[in-house]
Amino acid sequence: MTDLLRISPAIAERFPTYRGLVLRATGLTNGPSTDRSRAMLREAETQVRQRFGTTPPAEHPHLVAWQDAFRAFGVKPKKMMNSAEALITRVMKGGELPAINGLADAYNAVSVRFAVPCGGEDLAHVVGPVTLKVADGTELFETNKDGAHLTDHPAPGEVVWADEAGVTCRAWNWRQGTRTRLTEDTQEAYFLFDALPPMTAEELEWAGNMLETLLAELSPGCQITRVRLGDWAT
Repeated sequence: MTDLLRISPAIAERFPTYRGLVLRATGLTNGPSTDRSRAMLREAETQVRQRFGTTPPAEHPHLVAWQDAFRAFGVKPKKMMNSAEALITRVMKGGELPAINGLADAYNAVSVRFAVPCGGEDLAHVVGPVTLKVADGTELFETNKDGAHLTDHPAPGEVVWADEAGVTCRAWNWRQGTRTRLTEDTQEAYFLFDALPPMTAEELEWAGNMLETLLAELSPGCQITRVRLGDWAT
């Protein structure tokens, strides 16, 4: 597990305060969204509306940190918004968090509660180690556009998560690819939280604790291990 996700030296040098929390889960039981997973989303929406009632999501300190990081590698954060800010903004504009499947509902609920980007990848479709790296623009990115499959590429210089087969998530935590996304058949997965200061290590662990609780509720008997990436010393 310690070799499953890596940070390239170039990223470690450019973003030395980054820390990631990884939950690897086996023995999962996924399926369509349930009444319980939808309730997780509705509860999270209520918490978001209370928390951001008078504060625009774009002004939240942790989300501001991600906007600055995106600009640092040449991405306009209003055009390619980090996943947590995009979901929170959707809620604050009167929308609902999308019900996708049980596992995806769980991590999205935690993501907006803690204002931290989070994604989940199906390990059955991950090819080799996954590295946080600077893209050269030739990497493959499997996605959908207008309901049809599309093979795209990141921009040269873009920060991406990528395995040996291509990009798993573009613009660090903007958009996940379709190849490794969680499906109703997922039995083994990893869930990744991306954090920058001012989010503390303690707050990141709290987010991990909540997701671990929800995963255990949805998949009784699943086994979860944690790995910490990046700077946990400060």
